[in-house]
Amino acid sequence: MSFISPSKGKLSFVEMMDDVIGYIRGLPSSSYKIIIGTDSMVRNETCFVTAVVVHRQGKGARYYYHKKMQRKIKSLRQKIFYETALSLELGSQIAEYFSQSGFAELPVEVHIDVGTQGETRDLIKEVVGMVVGSGFQAKIKPDAYGASSVADRHTK
Repeated sequence: MSFISPSKGKLSFVEMMDDVIGYIRGLPSSSYKIIIGTDSMVRNETCFVTAVVVHRQGKGARYYYHKKMQRKIKSLRQKIFYETALSLELGSQIAEYFSQSGFAELPVEVHIDVGTQGETRDLIKEVVGMVVGSGFQAKIKPDAYGASSVADRHTK
């Protein structure tokens, strides 16, 4: 799986994680949050983009993203569940990498592209349950900027 960093180009998972840890070690006195969010866009096929945001709270952020093309998914429910599953899969890999690197205490949030306005409101309980049940903090719109802003920017 490869990731794209707007400033560093194409990176492997390990290269991305080493860059994340380097960023954190660059200013260790700051507070950090790791945010994972997935968004998608349906055309002839469905383009899923999963973003990883390293938020240095009060001092900016750095992000990486991974694009994946799938067959066309018409069902909104299926699309939202797949987006959430992609975020959880990557979140688990990141949490595992952090625990092996001595950063197990870093909070990992999963941003879900659902909100109380619009068609996705009926799915909130289920997808938030998936995320919390997997051991991560869950955020929905308007607080889910990892999915609705960062990942969304690269689905076009």
